[in-house]
Amino acid sequence: MILHVNHVRPGHAKLAGDVVATLLSLLEDGRIQSSILQNLDVHLDWIQYKTNFREPIILRKAVRNDELLPMIEIAVDLRQIGEKDLRESLAAILQTLSPEATDSHRVALEPFGPMRNSVVWSFNKLYWQYLPDWERVSGKGYEKALPGGTSDGHHPVAIKDSATKFWTLLKDMDSKGQLPPEVFVMEIGVGTAERALRWMNDFKEQDREHGTQYYPRIRFLVADYSIATLNRATERLGPHGELCSFLALDALNPFKSLSFLRYKMLYIHLTNVYDNLPTDEIAVRDGKYYFVQVRSYLDVSDVRKICEKFDVPQNDFNRTVSRLLEVGPVHFSQLDQGMAFWQAVWAALHLEERLVAVDSLLEAPLPPGMRPSHLEEFVGESADLRFHLSSGAVESFSNTIPLLHPRGFLEVQDIFVAKVSDYLQGFRGPGKLDGSILNWVNGAMLAEIGRQAGYDVHFAPFRYREKSNTSILYTTQREH
Repeated sequence: MILHVNHVRPGHAKLAGDVVATLLSLLEDGRIQSSILQNLDVHLDWIQYKTNFREPIILRKAVRNDELLPMIEIAVDLRQIGEKDLRESLAAILQTLSPEATDSHRVALEPFGPMRNSVVWSFNKLYWQYLPDWERVSGKGYEKALPGGTSDGHHPVAIKDSATKFWTLLKDMDSKGQLPPEVFVMEIGVGTAERALRWMNDFKEQDREHGTQYYPRIRFLVADYSIATLNRATERLGPHGELCSFLALDALNPFKSLSFLRYKMLYIHLTNVYDNLPTDEIAVRDGKYYFVQVRSYLDVSDVRKICEKFDVPQNDFNRTVSRLLEVGPVHFSQLDQGMAFWQAVWAALHLEERLVAVDSLLEAPLPPGMRPSHLEEFVGESADLRFHLSSGAVESFSNTIPLLHPRGFLEVQDIFVAKVSDYLQGFRGPGKLDGSILNWVNGAMLAEIGRQAGYDVHFAPFRYREKSNTSILYTTQREH
């Protein structure tokens, strides 16, 4: 048995020790076989998100071509598990390794597959499409659901500094005769448009104070894939409406819609977009690569309660969820009933995981824009590691940087893992917010991809709020 202490909070050392003691006790009592412990990896986690997709203890099996491999992992969330539940929970989870064991207590919504293709992202997309209705029914806005109850993306000083930095760039280009007649800027994932409005106000004021007349040359592309979000942004940005264009845009591939602006964007900004894009994970165990597959499920007891509450036949539950994701909560006769059903399902939703062995990284389903060499450089000499591929972020990043003007820059404000070693120091997602998903972004991977593509990528701490997990990624073309 190998013990991986991924993260232990102060005051929980005894419980961490109890996990090992309990496993040995179960072995002594004959409730588990010694062969199981010989191939067992035990991971001790502390999941900082109050809501997530994990049960207190989960079991991960390893497979190759659907054939079970000897390696087994147990992951224990010390935040959720209690001393009283530990022994029976461990015994119950290990009993599922028996050939006679079934999944009769689970209702799966999908078969195993790459996480980026999981149904959880359909829920996530639906959330942004129905955000105003979700906020109305839940009684709180999106920001109140965030871990700190507010978004660093709306910090007024940070926004003002960003506008000042951009004005300084334009001033320098102007002094060198490099400033184009039209100054293209874009914000992807505009959300409430509060940041966009403040940024335009601050830039306009900076321009007025210096009498430089850059503001009228701004062509501000306001982009989001949610029409409801764009409609709200159109109203919010009314004072700057003549300079704004509102675009329904897929954040995964901005270049597809904007190829005519190749090399013309002087400033592109995203806040908390990358952490909400589909992702996959890879695990390295004893120097070998495993692709993490998932399937979403609910406990049968939760399904029973939901069906009783919303008068849905239990054998019709999966079809009802599918229709919800296809057409939205309007599938129900009353919108609010559909919203309540959706929220109940989301609250009870879990993810089961398994590790799929790959003999070569050429077999791994890597996202567009990522090559095996990127992974090899990232992993280096690490023999045991689990990390995000940040598939959606990589795809978005690779399809955004070709839009940058030679003097332009990409600014991404998010929660980044900037060093490989950071993945050894705590749980990095996915977290389950109100109706959406949050993952830390593999910034180290983005930096490697940018480096190989000829771009400099660096990170700056978010210095505007103490103990903030936010950092800011800056990307510019490398000078030759």
